[in-house]
Amino acid sequence: MGAPDIAGEAILIAGGGRAILLQLADPAIGHGVADHSNFDSRPLDRLHATLTFAYATVFGTPEQVAEVRARVNNAHGPVHSAGLAGSPAYDAFSPELQLWVAATLYDSAMSVYELVYGSLDDATADLIYAEYGQLGMNLQMPEGLWPPDRDAFADYWNGRLSSLRTDRTTRSVAQRMLHPRSAPLPLRLAMPLGRLVSVGLLPAAVREAYGIPWSAANQRRYTRVWALTRAIYPLLPDALRHWPRRHYLRRLDVRRLDGHT
Repeated sequence: MGAPDIAGEAILIAGGGRAILLQLADPAIGHGVADHSNFDSRPLDRLHATLTFAYATVFGTPEQVAEVRARVNNAHGPVHSAGLAGSPAYDAFSPELQLWVAATLYDSAMSVYELVYGSLDDATADLIYAEYGQLGMNLQMPEGLWPPDRDAFADYWNGRLSSLRTDRTTRSVAQRMLHPRSAPLPLRLAMPLGRLVSVGLLPAAVREAYGIPWSAANQRRYTRVWALTRAIYPLLPDALRHWPRRHYLRRLDVRRLDGHT
C-alpha cells in the first residue's frame, strides 16, 4: 500500500474530532473559532471543509488544488481578532497556527491508521509525512516551517502538547462540537460513538484540560471499538474504503463548476 492509498482510507476520518479538539486547545485558535464558527447551526461544516481540502491536496487536479486554496484564503480573510478583553490575538494566516493545524491532521491520521493496520515501514511513513507537509503549505504555511523529518516533528509535537490549555470559552466550543444541538438526526445518533472515539484518541492531559471524564468503562468500550474495527475494516472492498475521497472530489468539482464557494 503506497502513501496515496493510505491517505485515501476512509477510517482516517475517525481522527477528525481529535484533530479539531487539539486545534481548539490552542487558545488563539479556540477563541478564533468561538468568535467566528457556526458549530451550533452547521456542525459538520468544518469537517466537510477539512476533508475536501485534504483530499484535493493529495489527490486533486491542479484546478482542484487551486480551488481549495482560494477557499481557504476566502474563509480565513475575516478570521482575526486583536485579543481584546482577555482573548488571545488570533489571525487565521498565522504560520505557527497553520503549522499546528497541519500537525494535528497528520498526527491524528497516523494515530488512527496505526490503530487499525499497525506501524508503517520507514519509507512509507516518510512519504506520508511529506504529503502532510504539502497540505500545510496549501494552508499558506511557509515551506521551511514544517519540521524536516519525523524525529523533528516528534520534538515539535511533544513541546506543543505541553503548551496547550483551555478556558471557559474553548471548553464551551468543544462541548458544542461534541454535543451538537441542531445536527441532523443521523449525526446525533452517531455522536455517542463519535465522542467515544474522539475523546479516547486524545492525549490524557488534553482530555483532562477539557474536563472530559474518562472512566475504566469508557476505556473498555473504546478498546472494543478498535478491536472490532481492526477485524472488519481491512476486509472491506477498496470502493467502500475510498468512497469519501471520490465523493468529496466530485462534490468539489460540481460546486466549482456551479460557481459555489
